[in-house]
Amino acid sequence: MFKKIKKHIFPVAKFFFDKYTLKQRSYTYEGITVNVSAEVFPPHFTISTKIFLEFIKPLDLKNKNFLELGCGSGIISLFAASKGANVTASDINKIAISALKEASEANEIPLNVVYSDLFENLSNQTFDYIIINPPYYPKAPQNDKERAWFCGENFEYFEKLFAQLPQHLAPNTWMILSEDCEIEHIKKIASNNKLNFELILEKSVLKEKNYIFSIQKS
Repeated sequence: MFKKIKKHIFPVAKFFFDKYTLKQRSYTYEGITVNVSAEVFPPHFTISTKIFLEFIKPLDLKNKNFLELGCGSGIISLFAASKGANVTASDINKIAISALKEASEANEIPLNVVYSDLFENLSNQTFDYIIINPPYYPKAPQNDKERAWFCGENFEYFEKLFAQLPQHLAPNTWMILSEDCEIEHIKKIASNNKLNFELILEKSVLKEKNYIFSIQKS
């Protein structure tokens, strides 16, 4: 029932969401502030970022090597670095990369910010933690902003990611997905690359279920 309601209110909600994100907005978590460009995935109303932040909050990350693959605003990376992790934050969006470098300086939280298409420029690094908040709507992205939302008509993002991931898998590799996406299809692509999903957290926010999965070799 709720999914039917969501389907009807989505166009209205998207109109106001798009209008709100037309200009740069600041976002603060635990005293860390980032300025989020209109061209970057916004953490303000998106549930996944907040869930990941709360998920890593109790972890002891001191001196751990931590990668946020597709960092967007970088708030998760900055928070992990504030907890003592050695953080690498990567993204394909150059505007996001530039803004995160500025946020790193402004918050006096050092981290390594890398422009990379998935693992393209991360080949010689190993990590204790990898977190991924992926695009999962099956539509072809037209620009870098849309790459944060759309994974390609044939799930090309996941095909490419899961082809690379076995060579880079960390002891703790986590991905967050919503019930609104085609989870079983994404799992099948992972399985085709000898990767297995294990559910480690389920959280409902505003009647929408979100899941954090641990990704392991089959």
